[in-house]
Amino acid sequence: MGKKKPRPRRSFTPEFKAEIVELCRRGDRPVGQVAKDFDLTETAVRQWVRQAEVDAGDRDGLTSSERQELQALRRENQRLRQDVDVLKRATAFFVRETR
Repeated sequence: MGKKKPRPRRSFTPEFKAEIVELCRRGDRPVGQVAKDFDLTETAVRQWVRQAEVDAGDRDGLTSSERQELQALRRENQRLRQDVDVLKRATAFFVRETR
C-alpha cells in the first residue's frame, strides 16, 4: 500500500472564500459536496464558513481583524522578548568586563 502524498499548501483569495461560503449558506448542496466540487478539503470549507459566521456576529469567537491584530501583537511581543534577552546578555558581558 502506497502512502498518499500530502497536497501542496494552496492559498485562496478572500473573494473566492466568500463565494464558497455563500454557496454553502444557500443550502443547495452540503458542505462536503461543495468542497468536492471545487477540489477543496471539507475541513477548510467548514473553517471558512465558521469564520464567516464569527465575522458576521452570528457566532462567538475572534473576528478576522482581531485574529490579524493578535498575530501582529504576538510577533511584536516575541521580538521585544528577544530584544530584552540581548540587552540582558550585553549587560552581563559589560559587567564582567568592568570588573
